[in-house]
Amino acid sequence: MVVTATPRELDTSELVELLQQSAVEHLTVFRQFEEHKFGSISTECAVVTTDFEALYAYICCEYQRCLQLSTQNVLTLSRVRSISCVTIFPEFIQLMDDDIVSLIGLHVINLSYREKYPSVGVLTSQLPLSLYLMTQCQMKLHHSVTSLAQTLDYVAVAYPFKVYELDQLLLKPTQRKILLYIRRKLV
Repeated sequence: MVVTATPRELDTSELVELLQQSAVEHLTVFRQFEEHKFGSISTECAVVTTDFEALYAYICCEYQRCLQLSTQNVLTLSRVRSISCVTIFPEFIQLMDDDIVSLIGLHVINLSYREKYPSVGVLTSQLPLSLYLMTQCQMKLHHSVTSLAQTLDYVAVAYPFKVYELDQLLLKPTQRKILLYIRRKLV
């Protein structure tokens, strides 16, 4: 009797998850180095070390964890003048939701951006990204209008301090999503 082997489909989802976890761990170590080297929490500069962890928690639908990390980041970053940036390379897209990916795509399509920065990823500050994640999680977890109104206040505080073009592209829809959510809840 001859046994023939049939090709099996490889399930690579577990491998992809392990690689993502490893990447997030390395990016977090980099953030810790950045915090140690360039500034700890002070009135001048802050680097939060959990921004990539928050992104990963969000993409894994761990909204409570993402909200906890993002809220902590917003509270830290809203008290300082100088905030670290997040460089979004194409490899990071898998950690982002469709809305952020679309915003980045629209930003990169802009010809003047590609002429200015041909080999650089897209830059955003940690605060707008944290506010976006915080808002998304609050809405997914059905938080109160009061909770989202507080987040709206943080968005208003962050608006004058936008540094990169993508900051505004993140803050404006975040503000709009909160206002729409509040309107729906009040009706």
